[in-house]
Amino acid sequence: MTNALAALTTADHFALAAFFGIWLAFEVLTQHTSLKHKSLSGMMAHKRREWMLVLAERELRIVDTSILNGLQHGTAFFASTSILAIGGCFALLGSADLVVEIYQDLPLDATPNRGIFELKVLGLTVLFVYSFFKFGWAFRLFNYCSILMGAVQQPESTPLEERRKQALQAAEMNIIASHHFTAGLRGIFFALGYLGWFVGPWVLIATTVSVVLVLARRQFLSKARAVLADEEIT
Repeated sequence: MTNALAALTTADHFALAAFFGIWLAFEVLTQHTSLKHKSLSGMMAHKRREWMLVLAERELRIVDTSILNGLQHGTAFFASTSILAIGGCFALLGSADLVVEIYQDLPLDATPNRGIFELKVLGLTVLFVYSFFKFGWAFRLFNYCSILMGAVQQPESTPLEERRKQALQAAEMNIIASHHFTAGLRGIFFALGYLGWFVGPWVLIATTVSVVLVLARRQFLSKARAVLADEEIT
């Protein structure tokens, strides 16, 4: 592993720094600045609060539990997908020699040795592990949210202010869960961008920028966001 690290070129180091730097910058801009209120995820957070306030006025909450079950199932699906991806990465490590032979037949400027290839696969594995932990925690938080929803008192037995407080508590738990789910999904998207490094460092930068452009468009320029902003859709 030490030899593989030493074999990385200056371009590789620069591309990796750009990859993680761009990812971090996107996270900060969309989650920790005023832009978070203008993004699709931020606008949906307001809708989650509205949902819970409506729940506080409902006696029958079957619809609400069905919605939350859907959120949990979606989270569980992506957690399972991350596990499968991790398994695929370990299988790829076991076939490193065969993959390096295939590399030699491709029209690439440089063919990586086994150590460098394994290092890249380990990096990809770490990204999927990160996503799995995010999805796993999001699933747990959605469970907590279901408990908080169940704790919201019925309209006829509790004053309005108390019910609103309980509902907003459930909403905040739901929003936190959604943030972790989004982070896990973003980890998978950036893992796809990371695949560019298997071709070369400059391809890694290009694929990373492409991923960010796609994510930024969906968060700020998509038709889904226009729906929430009451903008005219053509």
